[in-house]
Amino acid sequence: MQVKEIMTRGVECANPDTTVKEAARKMRDLGVGPLPICDNDRLVGLVTDRDIVIRAVAEGKDPSATRVRDVMTPEIVWCFEDQDVCEVADLMKEKQIRRIAVVNRDKRLVGIVSLGDLAVDTHDENLAGATLEAVSEPA
Repeated sequence: MQVKEIMTRGVECANPDTTVKEAARKMRDLGVGPLPICDNDRLVGLVTDRDIVIRAVAEGKDPSATRVRDVMTPEIVWCFEDQDVCEVADLMKEKQIRRIAVVNRDKRLVGIVSLGDLAVDTHDENLAGATLEAVSEPA
């Protein structure tokens, strides 16, 4: 099974110059925790609700003036849409992450695959369970 068969499509991005406040509102409106950051249709990072809390709010930064580029995680882990789901599950285990950005062969963002996608869409309880266990282990 390929990642494109289980990934979440229609992922919206924010620009690196978007303010933290605008990004948080977009997350709220979309009902998501992670928000990919794209510059001219190229994936350059990912900001999560946790990034905003830890790197902006807890540091006392003004959410109306702070840019996403200053709080995002730039070292993003990604996979190709035509990769095998088992390979991507192994990558999630290795990196201990719960979601991975999905790009096409032109390296344009086309989706996100999460632990939930593995659990619900693969119907492989062993794959999802083993991945969750590895991701949840203390680093």
